[in-house]
Amino acid sequence: MVDEMDEMEESGEESFAEMFEKSFISSNKLEPGQKVEATVLTVTKDWIFLDVGQKGEGVLDRKELLDADGNVTVAEGDVISTYFLSRAGGEMRFTTRLGGGSGNAQLEDAWRSGIPVEGTVEKEIKGGYEVKVAGSVRAFCPYSQMALRRTDNPEQFIGKVLPFKISQYDERGRNVVVSHRAILEEERKKQKDALKETLSEGMTVSGTITQLKPFGAFVDIGGIEGLIPISEVAWGRVENIEEVLSVGQQVEATVKSLDWEANRFSFSLKEALADPWQNVGEKYPEGAVLAGKVVRLAQFGAFVNIGEGIDGLIHISKLGGGKRISHPREVVKEGQALTVKVEKIDGDARRISLMLPGGAAGSDESPEENFRQYVPEAPSSGMGTLGDLMKKKMEKKKKR
Repeated sequence: MVDEMDEMEESGEESFAEMFEKSFISSNKLEPGQKVEATVLTVTKDWIFLDVGQKGEGVLDRKELLDADGNVTVAEGDVISTYFLSRAGGEMRFTTRLGGGSGNAQLEDAWRSGIPVEGTVEKEIKGGYEVKVAGSVRAFCPYSQMALRRTDNPEQFIGKVLPFKISQYDERGRNVVVSHRAILEEERKKQKDALKETLSEGMTVSGTITQLKPFGAFVDIGGIEGLIPISEVAWGRVENIEEVLSVGQQVEATVKSLDWEANRFSFSLKEALADPWQNVGEKYPEGAVLAGKVVRLAQFGAFVNIGEGIDGLIHISKLGGGKRISHPREVVKEGQALTVKVEKIDGDARRISLMLPGGAAGSDESPEENFRQYVPEAPSSGMGTLGDLMKKKMEKKKKR
């Protein structure tokens, strides 16, 4: 077999390896506009050389990957998304987007192949923005297609140079509609796919608050957006979430649940903070007199906040100053400032019993048991019960 292969090579015929290589290249032939994930091999003064899974290297203009200060934004080994342009002289040319001077002909090619184009946001017009692409071609970008969500400051995009996808190309370039949001959604999908491989419940992540609702806050961690329920915002009770958080605020949150199929994700801010109950006995020792605030009234007592995430209970039996009351509202009200004394701490059960300074210590019974003792008695009727009537009748007979 080896002799036969040697004879083939001597006769000028292609070897098996050469035929296989040509077959491989043919089956993986790149088409103009095709999107390719490429690995950065080398960064030079003018070019970035790429490994694109083909025979030979791909090249990308270095200017496409410069930041505002003129620094290259990639390094050797980075994987980037590129679009194939052409193959000439054994060289494969790639782009991340067509530049501002690409011309109208290339603009139509970019629309057909889905290659992003670079555009300058010139001004606001009715319903969106006027964007200049391909040097001098005027395009329209609707408000809804500029960002992932509607912004309260549409002027912030004026004058910016951004990548766009052409969503509509009519009348030989006289009617061009573009979308920056399509670019952002592609990047977001890539981020989400990466998170799916690495993110797990219990991890602490950084995020940005995007929306505030009465029931909680939405946080974007780069790739996915999830809900922080109002009960998970702080260890203490939060009445108005806008007093605690603001849109655009950077936060550290713990992942509570991940449902990739339903695209539902929940996070917790309080679990990323120290648990205030861990050293409650040291910070609020029994016998300590503290300033507090009444946060909730129940039939069996008043809950008083004495610190971040720490609420204690003044049982109803300790609120009347020796006088029996039927409800705490007869003595205190929600929001009232109150001086209290720590009577008993149960750290395991996360309970603190409070009393008013100078008041007598109450019983050790549970609030529910004590509550039964203070249920108002039903008023007796004028006639009394049947038993009362029978008893009175028997007493009359004895007297006779």
